[in-house]
Amino acid sequence: MAKHLTLVEREFLHRLLKAKKTKAEIGALMNRHRSTIYRELKRNSNPWGYRPQAADRWTRRRREACRRPYKMKDIDLRLYVGERLAKAWSPDQIAGRLKREYSEQPDRRVSAPTIYAWIKRSAPRWQRWLRQAHRKQYQPFKRPAEVRIEGRPAVINRRRRYGDWEGDTIVGKGHRSGLVTLVERKSGLVRIDLLKNLTSMTTIRAVGRCLASLPRSLRRSTTFDNGPEFRAYAKLSQWLGLLVFFAAPYRAWQRGSNENLNGLVRQFYPKGTDFKKVSRREVKRIEQLLNDRPRRRLRYRTPNEVINEKLCRI
Repeated sequence: MAKHLTLVEREFLHRLLKAKKTKAEIGALMNRHRSTIYRELKRNSNPWGYRPQAADRWTRRRREACRRPYKMKDIDLRLYVGERLAKAWSPDQIAGRLKREYSEQPDRRVSAPTIYAWIKRSAPRWQRWLRQAHRKQYQPFKRPAEVRIEGRPAVINRRRRYGDWEGDTIVGKGHRSGLVTLVERKSGLVRIDLLKNLTSMTTIRAVGRCLASLPRSLRRSTTFDNGPEFRAYAKLSQWLGLLVFFAAPYRAWQRGSNENLNGLVRQFYPKGTDFKKVSRREVKRIEQLLNDRPRRRLRYRTPNEVINEKLCRI
């Protein structure tokens, strides 16, 4: 996408003009098409020639002049919006009312995002009238460098050993309950547990219950999704000695085995399931069914058979 010349480029252009370079030569030296050079000189030259500082100033003025006027500079419109905010109207309600009352006057209408932006930038006193102002602001879960997937050992990536897991949650109706799902990367062994709520401590305790009964050789590491329900991951490392890693945002294939497992679980619990009405015993029955299901990548052995062979060799 073409961009306007910068002041540094204009100064370079000025020096090349003084050196008697042709427009084509200037374009090649500046890595710009020659038509860009012709256009720049035509727009920003005066009878005394081309001056880079003046050219840059004129360009900025033209760009400002072609912008649409900022509607919230209109004092009558600001008064209208302020009066409705004082009556506890939402910006969406104000915008909708303006559209209804001034259907033939587009300059008197304004969108809800514009009202929100005006409040944030120029009228913070109206923040307290917005319902969102009373909501707790979501703080993104910042992962330290040592738990990002880029630092995961190559032996895990190659699936050369047992004991490396992937984990995620399946959210139920109303985001009030769900399941934690875990799958061992090499054998496909499944662990599922019920979550009566989606807090981080509840989730990490459920992960601990799923893995605590396994021998140490079968619980080496786990790679989680980026959800805030795994925020207390350090507790898991402390309890079980697991290495914990997090997949990159929007990179579901980095936990491909777990994504596949969630699809299998959805056969039994479709979206909208209220897990508050599901028993842990029923969840463990589904876990057993999946562990006794033959898999093509295991040459049609079951995860339980593969793990039992591994344990017999220990």
